[in-house]
Amino acid sequence: MTVKLNFKIDGNDFTRAGEASGEVKRVLKELGLPSDVIRNVSIALYEGEINMYLHANGGQIEVAVSPDAVGMVLTDSGPGIENVALAMKEGYSTADDNIRSLGFGAGMGLPNIKKYTDHMMIETEVGVGTTIRLKVYIK
Repeated sequence: MTVKLNFKIDGNDFTRAGEASGEVKRVLKELGLPSDVIRNVSIALYEGEINMYLHANGGQIEVAVSPDAVGMVLTDSGPGIENVALAMKEGYSTADDNIRSLGFGAGMGLPNIKKYTDHMMIETEVGVGTTIRLKVYIK
């Protein structure tokens, strides 16, 4: 059996940042998944969700929980990522001063997503948007 969750991220309402990842965490706990899987999914999804608020004016998150893995697809129609290799380096950030003043923009979003997932694939086109496909295996 697969459990599917979908969230529309409204990039205009930053007060709701983290709601989707929080709801996924609650569902994963309810399903009785191992704590390390819940932690990894929660961290990766939160980082991706925050990036959607900060850089892409929102987007869509789809989560599919199957017996062997939690799959996540994060899609936005933001500016795209000009240099994925550079964006994957810890500390690299395109965040403006306003974002930094809120305590975000340290350049750890994409590196943390990679660190806490078993599979990460980024599809991006400048001026069109980005899709990030993630998977955390249930061991």
